[in-house]
Amino acid sequence: MPLPQLMRAIEITQPGGPEALGLAARPLPPLAAHQVLIKVAAAGVNRPDAMQRRGIYPPPPGASDVPGLEIAGTIAALGDNVRHLSLGEPVCALVTGGGYAEFCAASAALCLPIPDGFDFIQAAALPETFFTVWSNVFDRARLTAGDTLLIHGGGSGIGTTAIQLAKAFGAKVFVTAGTDAKCESCLQLGADAAINYHQQDFVEAVKQLTDNKGVDIVLDMIGGDYLPRNQKCLADDGRLVQIAIQHGAKAEVDLWRIMVKRLTLTGSTLRARDDLFKQQIAWKLREKVWPLFAADKIKPVIDSVFALGDAGKAHARLESGQHFGKIILKV
Repeated sequence: MPLPQLMRAIEITQPGGPEALGLAARPLPPLAAHQVLIKVAAAGVNRPDAMQRRGIYPPPPGASDVPGLEIAGTIAALGDNVRHLSLGEPVCALVTGGGYAEFCAASAALCLPIPDGFDFIQAAALPETFFTVWSNVFDRARLTAGDTLLIHGGGSGIGTTAIQLAKAFGAKVFVTAGTDAKCESCLQLGADAAINYHQQDFVEAVKQLTDNKGVDIVLDMIGGDYLPRNQKCLADDGRLVQIAIQHGAKAEVDLWRIMVKRLTLTGSTLRARDDLFKQQIAWKLREKVWPLFAADKIKPVIDSVFALGDAGKAHARLESGQHFGKIILKV
């Protein structure tokens, strides 16, 4: 079947709130030799999309200005150098932009098979969070069996993914969340302890949970005033991994604590990294994580599904903080 000349896509009409997202007709994206064109069935909604909408996280040079960093669908066209994928094949993919649309160009190296039994909604919930958690918790923070991990934002897409992956690989997991209901849901997902940060000081709670030892790893997306508190939560040789800065980019650092406890403070962003770096993560996910889906040991947690034209409502849901798990656009 011939491809259409135009597609529906979500544009950012101007930097602002969720109302800045509008449906528009766009030409199909151009296809490089190493890419495939995916007919998008579903796309994940993530905080970097909201940051881009507000004008504070522009796409990397050469990336689409259409938001959306993860998609699932079927391959509609192949770049000249693509040999290992075929037309009509269902895949999910990590992309640098363009996901909120009927068609999206994706690097063939960053396409992964949809796990058996998964629909497109579930598959679209995988790439961004699983790439991010694997890269930061397992590669950068070197989580191994027996480690203790503190996850801030346990009810987020990242949080629900990190809980399951860390438990699957033998770690003990503590989380923070903003309501008792979210804390209970995190426990049901496998967390060993959940701290309602509105009711408890998470530093004191961690001390009690670890007999004053502290945790081996903190996965933090808050930043700002959380940094000195995170340092207090870490055990000797502990690792803090920063993946977002909802409370701001600047904070006071206790250098003496770093020296005495031999702490490691690190962090990363994924979007601007090159395809070779991301491909290495994709290989690890396919080898070590995809079998866990097949064995029904982990699964994506879906909070809600919105139509493509309701992207603004999806962003409002994301920024309300009421969601638990992933928010998905159905295309």
